Amino acid sequence: MLANGARIFRFWQGRWRAAHSFVKDGVLAAGLTLMGFVPTLSTIGAQLADLPKRPADALAVVLTVAQAVPLVARSRWPAACLMVVGAAFALHQALSYPQTFASIGLYLALYAAGAHQVRYRRGLMALMTAGYVVLTVVLVGLGSPNRAPDFFAFYLALVVCRLTGGGLRRWRAEEAERRRLGAEVAMAAERARIARELHDVVTHHVTAMVVQADAARYVGGEAGGGLAAISDTGRRALTELRHLLGVLEATGESAVAHRAPTLSGVGEIVEQARLSGQPVELTEHGDRRPRGADVELAAYRVVQEALTNAIKHAAGQPTTVTVRHHDDHLEIEVTNDGPTDALPRVPSGGRGLTGLKERVRMLDGDLVAAARPHGGFSVRALIPSRNTTVPSGNATHAPKDATVSSGNKTHPSRNASVPSGSPAVPSRNATNPSRNAAVPSGNAT
Repeated sequence: MLANGARIFRFWQGRWRAAHSFVKDGVLAAGLTLMGFVPTLSTIGAQLADLPKRPADALAVVLTVAQAVPLVARSRWPAACLMVVGAAFALHQALSYPQTFASIGLYLALYAAGAHQVRYRRGLMALMTAGYVVLTVVLVGLGSPNRAPDFFAFYLALVVCRLTGGGLRRWRAEEAERRRLGAEVAMAAERARIARELHDVVTHHVTAMVVQADAARYVGGEAGGGLAAISDTGRRALTELRHLLGVLEATGESAVAHRAPTLSGVGEIVEQARLSGQPVELTEHGDRRPRGADVELAAYRVVQEALTNAIKHAAGQPTTVTVRHHDDHLEIEVTNDGPTDALPRVPSGGRGLTGLKERVRMLDGDLVAAARPHGGFSVRALIPSRNTTVPSGNATHAPKDATVSSGNKTHPSRNASVPSGSPAVPSRNATNPSRNAAVPSGNAT
């Protein structure tokens, strides 16, 4: 149905453009025809023969009209328009009728041929050049006082009109190509953005569900808690997928933006990781400030993907999430103490961190993911804030350093929305993961 609607739209759009062009050319042709019979404008017309003038008669009126009226079709049939106007002009000059303003139609027809003729452009110009040569020979035979330089200068004027129209046609073609390429680039960027969103949503939640399902096989009577955690994770995944589907509907509504994940949801990601058996500690420094939706979403995805990788490659190892709120940027660091060469428990596509780097780079930020010198892995992102409006609050904020600290004397670390877990959460190994699937163990800090 959408395809049929698009075809109908393009059909009527083409009809509208054709009708608009016809009306515009019709007004031009009518105006030129009327001005062709205004005596005071007759000296402005094109003159080539310079032969003794003969009185105007009915044929002169017909030839005057024939040099102007065909311009009504100059956009749709430029070749036919040029041939009719050119033949009328040649006869008008050869018969030595009085000069008329309608002869300007020859210049306009040449311009239209250059601007609108798509096929046989060179053949058309060769034909018109041959016709011009025949006309000059006839005029010389009739006694025209003009010589070769005069005829050549007139021909150059005609060529300039033709080239001007050709330049306009090329410019339109290049502009259309630029618009097409721009649309393709925009579509590719949108596809890449949606692919990153789907990767982040599906990979994180499915990874957590797989780990929770594996653990549920070993907890015996507590399997109900593990299944509840899997159900909760599935609901989160469906919620975010519904948001993406709302974006893909392309209805032009901006109301879906408020449903995008924000930095305030980081606590839920941490809680979900704990339910998967990953001991995670969340620490925030500074006061939260209003940020742009794209900044909030990027920060959320950084934490989400980093915890997903920690669950894959360093399951059961202590993990730390540190968020620093600054006036003009966000600083996020996720570290774990696990081995960097461990085999992932869940197959990895290898594109999560790459997508994160592209996402952060589009916001003029920077993301570094690398192994730590003493073991483990670190993901650190610095994301500038596009919203420069900062609400009044405390005069002091967390220090703008790039290293993870345990706290700040002016702004102690805090846990957003969930108590930060301690590394005392039981770690798991690949053979016998032991944990409480329903209630994460850990002390509030």
